[in-house]
Amino acid sequence: MTRHFDPLTLRLFVAVCEERSIARAAARESLVASAVSKRIGAVERQLGTPLLVRGRRGIEPTAAGQTLLRQAREVLGAMERMHAELSEFASGVLGSVRVSATVSALAERLPDDIAGFINQHEAVRVSLDESGGAQVVREVREGAADLGVVWNAVDTSGLRARPYRRDHLGVAMPPSHPLAQRQSIRWADTLDHVSVGVVPGGLLDNLLRRQAALLGRTLNHRMQVASLEAAVRIVAAGLGLAILPFEAAAPQVASLQLVMRPLDEPWAVRQFVIVSREDEWLSAAARLLLQHLARHGGRA
Repeated sequence: MTRHFDPLTLRLFVAVCEERSIARAAARESLVASAVSKRIGAVERQLGTPLLVRGRRGIEPTAAGQTLLRQAREVLGAMERMHAELSEFASGVLGSVRVSATVSALAERLPDDIAGFINQHEAVRVSLDESGGAQVVREVREGAADLGVVWNAVDTSGLRARPYRRDHLGVAMPPSHPLAQRQSIRWADTLDHVSVGVVPGGLLDNLLRRQAALLGRTLNHRMQVASLEAAVRIVAAGLGLAILPFEAAAPQVASLQLVMRPLDEPWAVRQFVIVSREDEWLSAAARLLLQHLARHGGRA
């Protein structure tokens, strides 16, 4: 027997899973709770398996429900993109692309690369959002973003990952710092000095902690801050050195008359990747932008 899922039922199911309550989902969708319950019950009977159970935190999807939730988000996301792209033709826009990227990618050349694409394809609308690495991957998987740009240390399983740009970690410090006269610096040498941590718990922070542990050492952080800009200001105040992405930090480091030296370690080179679903899921505009960004693969 052929099974069909209408968009309203899918939207209601997603709402129940997100709200963990049929009553709250019904209020969110401006329906009565009995109507929502009836629709989901009909789907469960049609499939012959329960989709929802009541857990400690409210209603939760079963294993089958988790599968339906993932697929429902993809279908609804595809429908939203279809309506958005078709409606834009009336205003002369020949497609739109949503890009989600990490702070590191946005701090470097990604905005310039996208600007170059827009100059060549003025009828394509590109939106660019900032997210954490895991969130970028999740948005691409669920169809909330067409393309994502992340450090390849993020788990991108289930998606296509194409090389994009690279950057190099460096050591930022005042000119008077004992290490400032060196042209490059080994990681072990920095561990004897007070440092400033950036984005506690982030990918870079975890990488540095892991590399210190491999040497049997710990990081000597005076403080930790949430942004690259704050770290550079603290270094300028003479409160410690900081390990930062060389390309992203270099302009601010130069403006504050600080010194930045390359970190001489093989793991200090970071590769960014463009993540997407398979090409058949991408619009023509998204494929054009993907090709444009991929041409920059291998560039520093």
